[in-house]
Amino acid sequence: MELLIQLVLLVVGFYMLIKGADFFVDGVSAIAERYGIPQLVIGLTIVAMGTSAPEAAVSITAAFKNGADITIGNVVGSNIINIFVILGLTAVITPIAVQMSTLKYEIPYMILATAALLAMGVIGGTVSRVDGVILWALFLVYLGYLLYMAKKGKEEPAQEEHHDSIVKLIFMSVVGVALIILGSDVSVSAAKAIASAAGLSERFIGLTVVALGTSLPELCTSITAAKKGKADIAIGNIVGSNLFNILFVVGTTALITPVAFQTKFIVDMVVAIMAGVLLLLVTLRTKKLQRWGGAIMLAAYVAYFIYLIA
Repeated sequence: MELLIQLVLLVVGFYMLIKGADFFVDGVSAIAERYGIPQLVIGLTIVAMGTSAPEAAVSITAAFKNGADITIGNVVGSNIINIFVILGLTAVITPIAVQMSTLKYEIPYMILATAALLAMGVIGGTVSRVDGVILWALFLVYLGYLLYMAKKGKEEPAQEEHHDSIVKLIFMSVVGVALIILGSDVSVSAAKAIASAAGLSERFIGLTVVALGTSLPELCTSITAAKKGKADIAIGNIVGSNLFNILFVVGTTALITPVAFQTKFIVDMVVAIMAGVLLLLVTLRTKKLQRWGGAIMLAAYVAYFIYLIA
């Protein structure tokens, strides 16, 4: 009976995620059009930070409860899944256009931030409060870049007569992100209970179920955005989420308490860096993540998953 309840909760959680992503993408893209804000900037900021809320909540709450050692695994695991699984699945469903600024600046900055976190962990064995200050400084640089992009890319506001009111659009967006976060929480709890009932180890559950669970918002939002023709939101959501996870989530956690960096994370960090490099390689020539590129991403995650369970 308990297993049946968890299966029902899992289905309910997924439904909340899907409906939440639908509301969220419609709301924020309409707001962007209303005020002439480039879709890419919306994807890199509001959408990215909104869908990264589960990672932030898990890591920062853990820091206050003296459990910051889960922060690196949670963030790096989610970042790997974001690129390999989420962008891979999204591209297989519908190819994603990638802007030149994303290829020239945002993806390389994501790779740089990941490499910086790896260096901090290897050199000190922990991500210290000083490292937290450095990560926050890099985060502020990123926010400054986004502000510049918003001003530079300012477009003419849409003039259609039949727009919903701005209050309704904001309400849709808030309800959407609330459903996404709540749906993610319900899904992860149910999935963990089902996995435990099936006799799977805590390490396996943490590296797969929890990491994938906290990435469900990005998955639903990116696929929904891509299918609605909002490719800039889809790609910006993932790149922005990964940067937010490393710079804000790990940075803030490290400011609260030093974050343990276990040597086993070195391989995971290298995989995260390689994921960013692979994303660059498969999109650089065509300025698009094609279905074959998505298939390569998924195959890369399968290889990584085999490594995890070996």
